[in-house]
Amino acid sequence: MSGPLQGFRILEFAGIGPGQLCGMLLAELGATVLRLGRKEEAGAGIGIPARFNLMNRSRPCLALDLKSAAGRAFAASLVAQADALFEGFRPGVMERLGLGPEHCLERNPKLVYGRMTGWGQDGPLAGRAGHDPNYIGLVGALAAIGEKDGPPVYPLNLIGDFGGGALYLAFGLLAGLLEASRSGKGQVVDAAMIDGAASMTTFLHGLLAAGLWREARGSNLLDGGSPQVQLYRTKDDQYMVAGALEGPFFKNMLDVLDIEADPAWRIQPERWPELTRRIGARFLTKTRAEWTALFEGVDACVSPVLSFTEAAQHPQAKARRLYQTLDGIVQPAPAPRFSRTPGAIRSPPPEPGQDNAAALADWGFSTQAVRALEADGTLGVAGKG
Repeated sequence: MSGPLQGFRILEFAGIGPGQLCGMLLAELGATVLRLGRKEEAGAGIGIPARFNLMNRSRPCLALDLKSAAGRAFAASLVAQADALFEGFRPGVMERLGLGPEHCLERNPKLVYGRMTGWGQDGPLAGRAGHDPNYIGLVGALAAIGEKDGPPVYPLNLIGDFGGGALYLAFGLLAGLLEASRSGKGQVVDAAMIDGAASMTTFLHGLLAAGLWREARGSNLLDGGSPQVQLYRTKDDQYMVAGALEGPFFKNMLDVLDIEADPAWRIQPERWPELTRRIGARFLTKTRAEWTALFEGVDACVSPVLSFTEAAQHPQAKARRLYQTLDGIVQPAPAPRFSRTPGAIRSPPPEPGQDNAAALADWGFSTQAVRALEADGTLGVAGKG
């Protein structure tokens, strides 16, 4: 075991999406994370088989019956030992289970209690269902992504679920743990995806206030409106992406393309449509591989757009060991990296209830005690019922 979070015990009340990623990140940085799942979890969410549900890797998962008094009592006993916990239920669910912040902090005053929701713990939408596109749609992020005169383009679930959700939850939990180490007191971390997604648009709000951002899609420097930050189709119907923001990079891009133009045009929006058409026409004359070779070694900030499969084979990815193969599945390696206490993938994603005794050994439960919990139905066992 290694990682900068070694020694911290964290309970994860299992959910889908952002909570899963948060738990994976914390576990792979060394924390002892115990995932409290449900007996029916294998068929929950989008129904992906356990071994392919990669965000569940690196930590064990119990199949716990929280609907039973015994299951809730068992969870409360784990809370007493934890440094932090996090949950992703709608507001009020944990309180009805007797595991809300008030109950848990009374049992463990130093506990950092993380709450992950889409809309937050309060406000008119707090009790409503939602998913990533709903959250990013309400904070302006979705409206800003897409081609000029076209509809918004949904950018996977990276902004709301994982950026605004998982990363802000992990950041909040770690900040809470740091503060608790000084004060000896725990607190609640309210990590709403709508909050995190809005926070990530701070830069754009500054540009908007300064009159440097137009709210029409595809009309700005960073949204595909400019020739220097743009996607260009190639002869073989692939794409190159340009991020040639600064003058020297833009000039280098024009030189490789053999286009005569004033580099100052990159900051003259009235010139953008014409220049984008000229650059686009030039990219259509060669394949993606040919352009990749021509831009090799040139500081122009132009690179190929790769698929997930292609990305794992890129020389930079191989040099950085950006991907690992575990249980026959290629997957991203842990991030970020630490020089002295590196993180690691601990294990493939387990079935809920797989090897309960090993999962609970770190929490002080004997094998005999675990078997008793399995016998009375408090804990489920993988492959049984």
